[in-house]
Amino acid sequence: MKSPMISRRHLLATAAAIPLAGAAHTAAPMLGAAQPPFRRITLGAFEVTTLLAGSRTVAEPHNIFGLNVDAPTFEAAADAALIPSDEAHFFFTPTVVNTGAELVLFDTGLSAEGTTAALAAAGYTPDQIDVVVITHMHGDHIGGLMNAGSATFANARYVTGSVEFDAWAAAENEGFDANMRPLAEQTTMIAPEDTPAPGITAMNAFGHTPGHMTYRIESEGHSLILGADFANHYVFSLAHPEWEVSFDMDKAAAAQTRRRLLDMLAADKLPFVGYHMPFPAFGYVETAGDGFAYVPESYQLSL
Repeated sequence: MKSPMISRRHLLATAAAIPLAGAAHTAAPMLGAAQPPFRRITLGAFEVTTLLAGSRTVAEPHNIFGLNVDAPTFEAAADAALIPSDEAHFFFTPTVVNTGAELVLFDTGLSAEGTTAALAAAGYTPDQIDVVVITHMHGDHIGGLMNAGSATFANARYVTGSVEFDAWAAAENEGFDANMRPLAEQTTMIAPEDTPAPGITAMNAFGHTPGHMTYRIESEGHSLILGADFANHYVFSLAHPEWEVSFDMDKAAAAQTRRRLLDMLAADKLPFVGYHMPFPAFGYVETAGDGFAYVPESYQLSL
């Protein structure tokens, strides 16, 4: 007996009528943009972990960067970098260095809540911090020192630059008085070239604030620069180091420091952590014309 012919149209119609096993009955919910709150790399025998303690978008970044250039110049720089000129995104990135002997935290973010949450995600607790190093006294670096009137890092000793501390102690500043001044007796004052912990050396980066310092981290022949706020934006600060920044207290000195450190990073091909660089904040610097370009770390520090 001859088999009946089955048309292609019949097969398609039949297949459409059969429910697929495991077919979704509802769409998956939108979860919103997300980013892991920490990144850890090894540096010789050390571990270096950056913490995303907070982020925010600000309007009109030309009110912050490039105060000494006109609007068309600023807009052209933003356009060339494929970023908007009417808003910018800021990251706040404390860093933990585990030397094997001590757990050293550099800066404390905007608040205790943000920094301790990122610490927890990275596997640390506040009571494990042995040393807190404050690079400078702006509020987004000392905001997490205290929590409800008590020290957030109860077992830590504190280290900061003497020039920086003295400048803020002599001024009237609510953030300094609430967060840093109560810890004065527990704080060791240092100068450039001093070592807050073995393998960590302070570097002069004055200008952003009176005693702002960066730090060289060294272990087993490997080095990394903890840059703090010598450069505050991966385009506006690196491509145009001479541009004035509203946050820089001595704008001329800050520009000189910025170029000097960028020259060093590019020449020596050193990785650095920038407190406000795009998270996870590890990167390199290369020369680009009369300025520099930011090169985000990919896998170099994971090998």
